[in-house]
Amino acid sequence: MKITAIDHVQIAVPPELEQAALAFYGNVLGLRRLQKPEGTGDTHGAWFHAGNIQLHVGIQQNDFKPATKAHPGLVVENLAEAQAALEAAGVPVKPGSDISGFKRVFTQDPAGNRLEFMQPITRPAKAGESSE
Repeated sequence: MKITAIDHVQIAVPPELEQAALAFYGNVLGLRRLQKPEGTGDTHGAWFHAGNIQLHVGIQQNDFKPATKAHPGLVVENLAEAQAALEAAGVPVKPGSDISGFKRVFTQDPAGNRLEFMQPITRPAKAGESSE
């Protein structure tokens, strides 16, 4: 088997937080909402698009527990801007340590699911070193 890509990640939320979650992912995070294809059989939740993957918000009817460890890592161009936008929307942000060429912060969606925001760290070119 050779897996060539990840198509989507799904986040679960309880029915009572559906509208808050859809507003969070669409309005606060600014993800572009997609029309669900025919045949999904589900009128609840939503599919969003970012870069070359999709984030699906699905409704979990019973025994919902937020994903407090498992999480999507969302790459942003400017982590400080992302953090400021989250805080302006009243979303608490927790700093994370820099790892593997990224600086990062963490937050939660309205249902308590963990989210990681990551910005690539670019190192300045040394004297005499080409930036190409």
